[in-house]
Amino acid sequence: MKKTFLTKAKAEEIASVYPTPLHVYDEKGFCDNADDLYDAFSWNDGYKEYFAVKATPNPTILKILQKHGCGVDCSSLTELLMADACGFCGDEIMFSSNETAAEEFVLAKKLGAIINLDDITHIDYLKKHAGIPKKICLRYNPGGDFTIGNRIMGNPADAKYGLTRPQMSEAVKRLIAEGVEEFGIHAFLASNTLGNDYYPELARILFKTVRELTEETGAKFVFVNLSGGIGIPYRPDQEKNDVHIIAEGVRKAYEKELLDHGICGVKIFTELGRYMMGPYGVLLTRAIHFKHTHKEYVGVDACAAHLMRPAIYGAYHHITVLGKENAPCDHTYDVVGSLCENSDKFAVDRPLPEIEIGDLLVIHDAGAHGFSMGYNYNGKLRSAEVLLHPDGTFERIRRAETPADYFATFDFMPEFSQYKR
Repeated sequence: MKKTFLTKAKAEEIASVYPTPLHVYDEKGFCDNADDLYDAFSWNDGYKEYFAVKATPNPTILKILQKHGCGVDCSSLTELLMADACGFCGDEIMFSSNETAAEEFVLAKKLGAIINLDDITHIDYLKKHAGIPKKICLRYNPGGDFTIGNRIMGNPADAKYGLTRPQMSEAVKRLIAEGVEEFGIHAFLASNTLGNDYYPELARILFKTVRELTEETGAKFVFVNLSGGIGIPYRPDQEKNDVHIIAEGVRKAYEKELLDHGICGVKIFTELGRYMMGPYGVLLTRAIHFKHTHKEYVGVDACAAHLMRPAIYGAYHHITVLGKENAPCDHTYDVVGSLCENSDKFAVDRPLPEIEIGDLLVIHDAGAHGFSMGYNYNGKLRSAEVLLHPDGTFERIRRAETPADYFATFDFMPEFSQYKR
């Protein structure tokens, strides 16, 4: 049984001020999680978590995480602008992008961000448009299948990201010639992994590559960025990863591949989004319709425009009917939204307690890649975001969209002037 940080009473209180659907975040939950992550990697001087802004791009959350030691991982111009507005600068920003526009490199260089190059051709492109910085990172793609034991975790050869191993050597040599003094290496080989062996195996690969590149080129590598990939248990029968076991596995690889070969002082970076925020946000929605046809449907006031993962991935998100946590799950429903798309289903054939009109439903694990992946298909408007504080108070940290927002890009047309604020 998955539990939620929202009680029915608190959810009704929030919904009486900010109508559903809305995304609600548990401040205590994600702050405690950040502190636990830093504790796990405390063995590494200079460890830093660069929170993946794409997961939950909200300034209030970014500023809170900054107080807990986090930097930000940005992948676009607007994410860089948000980081700058929130007070992040210099080495607090990691810029990991692909097929990058010139203006994005220019802004990243201006902010002093650590630029993570995704392709060897980007060396000349960066030089032309922004100039080569003294510190730079290279994204590595080893190709082939990424395996742990006898399990295939992913297929990097099919991924569009990163440099091949020969390109890594060439890129380092070229960048040294361009005046680069410090290097980092980055890779992302698997997504949403469960089990504690992904990071240690990825770390082993990257540490070994750092050692080889150091021997080949004499380059000074100052950090290894393990990126994201640590998953969360979306299903109630799945176990949470143990970040302390993960960090210990990384430490052992660090000692074997780096320290035992005389390479010291390399910092460990991570770029976790899902792990940092996923379990600490929910989509709160209310049952507003029933449909009794070939199946039993519960229609809610949220739709895939507010949480698209079930619709596009078939992803499982657990659902709790507030106030009925202990009731038997003796009814089977499809929980659906109002989009003109048959894939707009939060759950299919889901055993749940009997639902009544007006019941509040919590859709779990929507704290990362939830609101941020929202869209306006069918003219749907994105919801408000609310932060629940440890003392039980709450605040709106993003207002809900209005028709004026939807029509804002038509503001040059007189017929839409009535929707201006």
